[in-house]
Amino acid sequence: MAHVFISHRKTDAELAEKLGTEIRNAGHEVWFDEWKIDVGDSIVERVNEGLERLNYLVLCYSASEMSPWVNQEWMSVLARQLSGHGVKILPVLLSGGKPPAILADIKYADLTKDWSKGLSDLLRAIK
Repeated sequence: MAHVFISHRKTDAELAEKLGTEIRNAGHEVWFDEWKIDVGDSIVERVNEGLERLNYLVLCYSASEMSPWVNQEWMSVLARQLSGHGVKILPVLLSGGKPPAILADIKYADLTKDWSKGLSDLLRAIK
């Protein structure tokens, strides 16, 4: 079982939750903000806890620009990855968009054209 963090824009919350549910149904532990942050919680603390425990960051590309939160999440994971920690960024084309230049060479799962195939590709990458 892997620990998977779903990083997404609020505008894509419905699709991101669907993706998180499918990853969880495949037997993995999923950190999804709506499931992990309760009223009264420190948002920063909960996000940090999720990022500290992850094996994989599922970075959802959106039709709109990435939010500052999403940027902080993937940048912190990339820094940890480059420092030799056992974490990996798994990009997903969720509703459109394009990768940041530094991540442009990383293959992504495309859920916009064929959800089932994209999900299968993503789940194959999660070990």
